[in-house]
Amino acid sequence: MYKPMNGYAPVVTGNGRYTNGKKPNNGNSAIMELDIKELKPETTSETRLVKDLQQRYDGEFMVTPTYKASLPDMQNTDDNRGANVAIQHVGIHNFKIPMNIVTKAGDLLQVHCSVTGTVSLDAYKKGINMSRIMRTFYDEYDESELNPLTLQAIVHSYLKNLESSSARIAIAFDYPLIQHSLRSGLSGYQYYPVVLETVVTPEKGVRQFIHLDFVYSSTCPCSYELSVHANLMRGVAAVPHSQRSVAKISVEHDGDLFIEDVVMIARDTLKTETQVIVKREDEQAFAELNAANLKFVEDAVRLLYEGLDNEARIKDFRVFAAHKESLHSHDAISVIIKGVEGGFDAYLEPFTYQAVAT
Repeated sequence: MYKPMNGYAPVVTGNGRYTNGKKPNNGNSAIMELDIKELKPETTSETRLVKDLQQRYDGEFMVTPTYKASLPDMQNTDDNRGANVAIQHVGIHNFKIPMNIVTKAGDLLQVHCSVTGTVSLDAYKKGINMSRIMRTFYDEYDESELNPLTLQAIVHSYLKNLESSSARIAIAFDYPLIQHSLRSGLSGYQYYPVVLETVVTPEKGVRQFIHLDFVYSSTCPCSYELSVHANLMRGVAAVPHSQRSVAKISVEHDGDLFIEDVVMIARDTLKTETQVIVKREDEQAFAELNAANLKFVEDAVRLLYEGLDNEARIKDFRVFAAHKESLHSHDAISVIIKGVEGGFDAYLEPFTYQAVAT
């Protein structure tokens, strides 16, 4: 039995604080004296809810088929919570793996990937076995090259192994390409955030996508003209404003398109890709290059439209461009699509582009 110290019984105040039996300093007179056993009853073998559990890890334990069959499987129950409706995507996101991809030149390049794998779920099913998403991936991808055929094999296995009608896999990584400086003869690696995506649905079958972020410089035509006006009319030094900008390019292709092809379309149409290694002669050249290729955000998406639309291997495309204004406190943005029926739409998701990475 608990014996109070100094003859005072423990008490609890209105705010839940314990005292030694004396009146608390805040003057709260609503003090309820409680026996310590009422606050914390003694635990006995008869009152334990879970009895005789061994708190140890048995490294020698072997799983037998009989034992495995006895394991509970909540995913295969019909005890659904919430609305009894189908789910379009359920799966796992951002599991990491090194993968090998063949460049356009035929070289094997290892990239470090983040993988997202999802399937659809019927209304009558509670859930999927998440581990099958990863197991299927590893079964189908044996460190051979990452290509559209590999991704198709994975999504078809998802359909079979998880008994779904739709499946999707997306592989995200940074793709390095050599970029040569404008005049100094130096070169360095430019890294492009890329997602390779394969989707299969009953309505549209197998579809292949490349998503790529292309970072470039945009010099405002209006600011350029105003700066030249100040130079010529008043003899006042002025410089036009320019900013780092990003074009988020998504294309649906026929399975024979390389990442390099998309990069070259962006380079050829926009002209002003940001530079990796720059000496003074390169910096001057970049200033001249921007002056020769002035562009509003509207110009940027139309230039990309022209380049993407001329590539026969591209079935559909969507471009979102953001110019991170150095004049304004806000960004200038634009979205353009090819306009294929049932293809990409120009819906601008709320907050998705609140802070576009550049």
